[in-house]
Amino acid sequence: MPVVTVGSNTVNYLVTGTGPGLVLVHGTGADGRTNWGPLIDAVSGRFTVVAPDLSGSGATVDAGGPILVEDLVAQVLGAAEHAGLERFHLVGHSLGAVVAPAAAGTRPEKILSLTAHAGWARTDPWMAFQMDLWVRLVRTDPELLARLLQVTAMGEETLRARSAVDFEQAAAAFTAMLDGAEDGFARQTLADISVDITELLPQVSAPTLIVSSAGDRIVPPHHQRELARLIPHAELVTVPGGHGLPFEDPAAFTAVITGHLDRMAATA
Repeated sequence: MPVVTVGSNTVNYLVTGTGPGLVLVHGTGADGRTNWGPLIDAVSGRFTVVAPDLSGSGATVDAGGPILVEDLVAQVLGAAEHAGLERFHLVGHSLGAVVAPAAAGTRPEKILSLTAHAGWARTDPWMAFQMDLWVRLVRTDPELLARLLQVTAMGEETLRARSAVDFEQAAAAFTAMLDGAEDGFARQTLADISVDITELLPQVSAPTLIVSSAGDRIVPPHHQRELARLIPHAELVTVPGGHGLPFEDPAAFTAVITGHLDRMAATA
């Protein structure tokens, strides 16, 4: 996959497909492929998709210090430019749904549309307390973190439908994903704790869809309501499920994202 130097960082990104530009920004602990695989498969026939690995994830290499949202914004914009995208649609999930609106507020002339799922404008004490626990666990017992996230990241219907074996398998898979990536997860989570992008949001000018999961216990729906209030003319939609909707119900997640992208493409 191609790489681009952004500041002192070597940013790895996936690029595939043909058509208008579409940049996908992943969440904490994921990378460009793991967060977006089903969506990439669904849209690469009609969009040129760019999905960077943010600092702390995938094959991107940085100095290993604190991660700042403004640095992640520069990485996203740098990958898009390196891939030849002058203007593009922008989609983010979780941490990516902070970085994407921040990028749209930093360079509004670049953004054709913005879609953000499970995002927030500023971290409150509830979120910070929970995320501090993540940092402590990933540094001491990643398996316990994986088990915790199985009961906080998914919606109620998914949790009620899971068997004991399902829970164990999901926790084992997440533990395996964390193996060797613990430091990056911790650094990204510390970035989550420091989020405050409120001053950038009024600068967003692209048509914006804010997607809120009704059962999100990590970034609760009042945060998406605040995002929609602070971004001019943003639309807010609430869907079933939890914070981890891209993994909990990939088909439903893909449908809501592609619905907005197709509406935007039709009016372009």
